[in-house]
Amino acid sequence: MKKILYLVCLCLSLNNIYAQKPDLSKLLQKISLEKNDSIRFYLAFSGLTVSETNPVLDMENAEIILVHGQKTNDRICQVLGLACLGYDYRAFGNTARSLRYNLKAKVAAENSKDDRLVFPVYNGLATNYLDLGDYSKARAYNLASLEKAAHVEVNMLTIITNLTMGEIYLAINKTDSALIYTQKAYEQSMSTGIRDYLGGIYGQLGSIQVKLNNPTLALSYLNLSLAEGYKIKSPKYINIPYTAIAEYYLNAGQKDSAIVYAKKAIAAVQNSAFETMVINPAKLLTDIYRNVNIDSAFKYSEMHKTAKDSLFSIKAIQQTQLMTFEETARQQELSVVKAKEEEQRKQNIQYALMALGIITFIILFLILSRSFIANTKLIEFFGVIALLIVFEFLNLLLHPLLENITHHTPVFMLLALVCIASLLVPMHHKIEKWATHKLVEKNKEVRLAAAKKTIAELVNAND
Repeated sequence: MKKILYLVCLCLSLNNIYAQKPDLSKLLQKISLEKNDSIRFYLAFSGLTVSETNPVLDMENAEIILVHGQKTNDRICQVLGLACLGYDYRAFGNTARSLRYNLKAKVAAENSKDDRLVFPVYNGLATNYLDLGDYSKARAYNLASLEKAAHVEVNMLTIITNLTMGEIYLAINKTDSALIYTQKAYEQSMSTGIRDYLGGIYGQLGSIQVKLNNPTLALSYLNLSLAEGYKIKSPKYINIPYTAIAEYYLNAGQKDSAIVYAKKAIAAVQNSAFETMVINPAKLLTDIYRNVNIDSAFKYSEMHKTAKDSLFSIKAIQQTQLMTFEETARQQELSVVKAKEEEQRKQNIQYALMALGIITFIILFLILSRSFIANTKLIEFFGVIALLIVFEFLNLLLHPLLENITHHTPVFMLLALVCIASLLVPMHHKIEKWATHKLVEKNKEVRLAAAKKTIAELVNAND
């Protein structure tokens, strides 16, 4: 019961996707100690909550969680880390790399046979194919995502999947279907209290109503989207609906209203981290004022140009951050592979020692046992096996040292192994000769003792 209550509290605590950077060291400790898959899923997910505000930071978090999953063989952390990297690369507009990570996540998720992991990965692939304009694949993946999502509890990712389904149908002009799935996302948001994407849901409902030629209803939804932006105090999600409302009034021929809302869209993000989002409303104002007010047109044209230049600079900085992140991620993944190889090497050394111990015991038993006569061929056979095991043991033990000395040069590595073999073979012959001699002497003693016993028995019988 306590586990269930904790899971519910954890799910409800994930209602703010715009959270600050979590303490990953403490979070990873909790994940490592937690045995319940559902709770571990939400714990890992809680570390990936800054994608909408700082995708570079989110990628760093995702890589840390991914590496933790690789080290501990935790499939949940592996899938969520890969899927989050796919999501964030999409935010940078890098569809190819986003698709690559999502395909890796797909393999890991399907191997886990956990629907809670599979359905968000399918949704990520659906968004990739949506961006590529391959709507049939996007639709197929998202429908598969919804089918898997039906087997687990409703969460934020379920809502996103339904919202994506609506977006796909809106893109292919199946407005009725788009409305059904977007309303489904709304219903899930209301029933669960997960309101992070409510502004996006209202915005999409507004776009749908525009296509359905219901301007009044469309404007109502855009205003609701705006209200959600103010609720979460997000300049970004205030600017977006204000810009959409301005475009709505411009298309309706109401330029004065369009000007008012475009200016509000600009004011919402000025002196904030999202200042470059003045681009669209500034362009709209430039177009409106171009033939009626030269000074205003120039003012907003300069604002549009400055914002675009600033956006270019920000993108350049982000790309630099991205390159740094990718190199760090590459080094981390290499360290994981190296750690696993080292662990495997240690295990192989232990196995070699165990095998050598068993073979040595058998040889000593054959040599020292006084109960039966052993064939010298057995000594030769087990001697060869012992030689091979000793060679493999030394190879495993000395391999890292040889790699450092030879710098991974195959010719030098081969020469080093030949030198080891040249020392082992003569030593093996000497030991084998000694063991055979001991065995022959032991066999003579056993035969002599058996003969004496037989003679004694015959003498006693004759007496």
